[in-house]
Amino acid sequence: MTHSFTESDLLQTAGKTVDPVFQQPLSTLRTLKEASIADGRITITVELPLYGYPQKDELTTAIQKTIADAHSDAGEVTVDYTVKVRGKDSGGSIGLKVKNVIAVGSGKGGVGKSTMAASIAYGLKELGASVGLMDADVYGPSIPHMLNVEGQPAASEPSPGVMRIEPNVAEGGVKVMSIGFFVKPDQAVVWRGPMLHKTLTQFLKDVEWGELDYLIIDMPPGTGDVSLTLSQLLGLAGAVIVCTPQQVALLDAVKAISMFNQVRIPVLGIVENMSGDVFGRGGACEKAKEMDVPFLGEMPIDAQVRIQGDAGNMAKLFDEDSSAREPLMNISQQVALGVAKKLLEGGSMPTLEIL
Repeated sequence: MTHSFTESDLLQTAGKTVDPVFQQPLSTLRTLKEASIADGRITITVELPLYGYPQKDELTTAIQKTIADAHSDAGEVTVDYTVKVRGKDSGGSIGLKVKNVIAVGSGKGGVGKSTMAASIAYGLKELGASVGLMDADVYGPSIPHMLNVEGQPAASEPSPGVMRIEPNVAEGGVKVMSIGFFVKPDQAVVWRGPMLHKTLTQFLKDVEWGELDYLIIDMPPGTGDVSLTLSQLLGLAGAVIVCTPQQVALLDAVKAISMFNQVRIPVLGIVENMSGDVFGRGGACEKAKEMDVPFLGEMPIDAQVRIQGDAGNMAKLFDEDSSAREPLMNISQQVALGVAKKLLEGGSMPTLEIL
């Protein structure tokens, strides 16, 4: 069967389709990979810039309509999807092969920041991404316990005279690094700022993280040296602010947002943790609107989060029968979307060569 158009024509036509998530033409986003015609059937391949893209059906319908409107003899159009996470290549200047480094912070302790950092890491992994988790809370490293990972990391020598630290690997394949692997459980870390800076630098420069789509950094509470150190070392993809709904927590969350703005780390949005009768509900959502930052979702108070965290079984929160799975997956998906949107806003969405 002959057509009045070529594969190149199809790419040009499909490129006019407006992406329902990013609200820009596919030609601008450069997500069209190829078009093919075989036995009268048309296939358009789109390379999505993140796992967890939420509107595939809508995008498929939009592409099919665009082609049908432009080419009356097009016939059946199939849209296939591949995924290649895009990013700022955070840390490329110091040798990191990580596309996006994301800080998870709060203005105060006790809001479940470490729990949320671990949950976002597992959620992004569940979506299909390659993920690492770095515990930067050196004064209270809780990540090793929550992920049931222990033991001093091994050293490797990938090339003569070059020593590297191999991260430990948690259930599900999440790579993990924490000061908790190097000190006894009951040993306090009493350091001044320069020692903290040195350790964080080593965790980033000397750890063999490998190629990752996302590296999640669990920040210490408050507004201290760590954010400044990270801003000097890396071009972070963004920061997630975790808070509980009550006013006293929101006051500190505002300070955390101000801190990240001052060190020029983009704020991806606010997560409301432990929503429910005890702390109330909706405070973080209202504050996000007030400050014109995205609201990334809420995690209701759920005993399973505490139980599995205490037992070192955070991965079980993502089992199909887990009540925590849906809200945590939603938050993780919004984080991934937030990273992609920040890239687009900054004009740094890497281009894709059309084959």
